[in-house]
Amino acid sequence: MELKDKTFLVAGAGISGIAAVKLLAKMQAEIILFDSNAGLKYETVQENLPDGLEFDLVLGELPQQVMDRVQVAVLSPGVPMDLPFVVELQERKIPIWGEIELAYLCGKGKVFAITGTNGKTTTTALTGAIMKEYFESVFVVGNIGMPYTEYVSKMDGDSVTVAEISSFQLETVHKFHPQISAILNITPDHLNRHHTMECYVAAKANIAKNQTKKEVCILNYEDSYLQKIAADLPADVFWFSSAHILERGIWLEGEQIVYCDTEKVPICSIHDMELLGKHNYENVMAAVAIAMHAGVPVSCIRKAVREFHAVEHRIEFVREVNGVKYYNDSKGTNPDAAIKAVEAMVSPTVVIGGGYDKQSSYDEWIDAFAGKVKCLVLLGETKEAIAETARKKGFTEIIMADSLKEAVMESSLQAVPGDAVLLSPACASWDMFKNYEERGKLFKEYVNAL
Repeated sequence: MELKDKTFLVAGAGISGIAAVKLLAKMQAEIILFDSNAGLKYETVQENLPDGLEFDLVLGELPQQVMDRVQVAVLSPGVPMDLPFVVELQERKIPIWGEIELAYLCGKGKVFAITGTNGKTTTTALTGAIMKEYFESVFVVGNIGMPYTEYVSKMDGDSVTVAEISSFQLETVHKFHPQISAILNITPDHLNRHHTMECYVAAKANIAKNQTKKEVCILNYEDSYLQKIAADLPADVFWFSSAHILERGIWLEGEQIVYCDTEKVPICSIHDMELLGKHNYENVMAAVAIAMHAGVPVSCIRKAVREFHAVEHRIEFVREVNGVKYYNDSKGTNPDAAIKAVEAMVSPTVVIGGGYDKQSSYDEWIDAFAGKVKCLVLLGETKEAIAETARKKGFTEIIMADSLKEAVMESSLQAVPGDAVLLSPACASWDMFKNYEERGKLFKEYVNAL
């Protein structure tokens, strides 16, 4: 589609929306930037845009006369598809894109895309690190915090884009077509947005919907949801497994990661990497599988895996104080991610949890505490619900806190030399913080002040 002179409605004036506006301006489109926050000021938005960039700003409600002008809508990931103005756009048969779709249509080069409930950021960062060992022009973008649209103008035919794609972003893809895709796992999450698991799984599967049998989608063999949808995906499925030896795929054999497409290739030992836990071995396998299918030499893959450090806010070691190790897992925003963090701990652990309510169930998370967690410090919107679940499960070592600073102090009082303190909330951050990054950074500040 020719974008020049078309009128685009960009919904959401955050990082994603601003990046979309910048790209559309370069494509000489007419731009209406809409945000439901009526208190937002034009000057605040303008500060994030180049001088002289022309756009109309609409705040609060979207008037009909503005709606009548719209030819294409670009939604930021935080804008649900069931909002009244989005429903009206659909009824008018106005094309609705996400920032990912816009970037893909304007971008160049190869695209490798990664989604999953957990592990996306680590896998995307590692895949990017591997690609940079071999390719000259590599962009790591998407849900990892780097808007895809921001880098499009720098891409050429030889570029490689590694994109972390969330389920929110996958709701609005149409022609988005990665040459290699990966779905790491699917567990219940964001049901306040997607409403049913069927809708959530369908959104994740969209990552591969435009692929062909000559292209690859990498899936987790241990995931029951992925086992169910694998046969319906249009791509060639390539499995990874942490528990089974496969005829074709990549798997954990003892302490070795082994790859086999046409012939068996040992990749590395789990002791060659800094990442902790089975879930991280799965992340490494997915990244290696992407790289092998992209034609990256094994020597480059081994080097990148060996040198890769844990992503910030994902079981990130902060410091040791009085013999107690503190870990920041603020990115553990759902129970499944928090379970993996608990499983990665090797000493008695005080867990800090709680936050924004995404209508999750906490039973399996509490079950994972057995033999590992000595105390649970709770804060945020979900603290009472989590405490109720814990008590029903027979776990009663619970402390309530009103702030993260108080939670860190209470945890330091409960932990003894040889213990660990783990911030792994099992919940999103939006009740008390702007995002999980702010929560994690504050946690590290409070720990460093002990």
